[in-house]
Amino acid sequence: MRLPDAAATDAFGRRLAALVHVGDVVTLSGPLGAGKTSIARGLLSALGLPGEAPSPSFAIVQPYDPPETRIPVLHVDLYRIDDPSDLDELGLDDARWDAVLLVEWPEHAGERAWPDALQLTLSVADDGGRVLTADVPPGWEDRWSRI
Repeated sequence: MRLPDAAATDAFGRRLAALVHVGDVVTLSGPLGAGKTSIARGLLSALGLPGEAPSPSFAIVQPYDPPETRIPVLHVDLYRIDDPSDLDELGLDDARWDAVLLVEWPEHAGERAWPDALQLTLSVADDGGRVLTADVPPGWEDRWSRI
């Protein structure tokens, strides 16, 4: 999927917000500046978050709960995680069942983390736009067709 500019990246996140459910995991991969946080901000905004969501780079996990958002969301940035075993302390595997888990830099969690996740990967095109590819698991196939 082609996302020609920042507005299109934000709009994609907003469309995605209409499809997520509590218990879903959505992963966002790509190089620095590729638009991972822009998609997350669009999703959070569409779920009702007033203002711009901060990047969870330093907090690692930024929770959002009603009434701040329509449904609970855990916005996670694993960039600073060096060892997948460090994730045990965050309790994400249990917490995901009570929220949407939106994970930037999921590769830091190891290859076997969240096999049922909607895996989104962004790359920067030569013209400055973004190219989004998706690995769509069975639980997302019907929903993905509506994006």
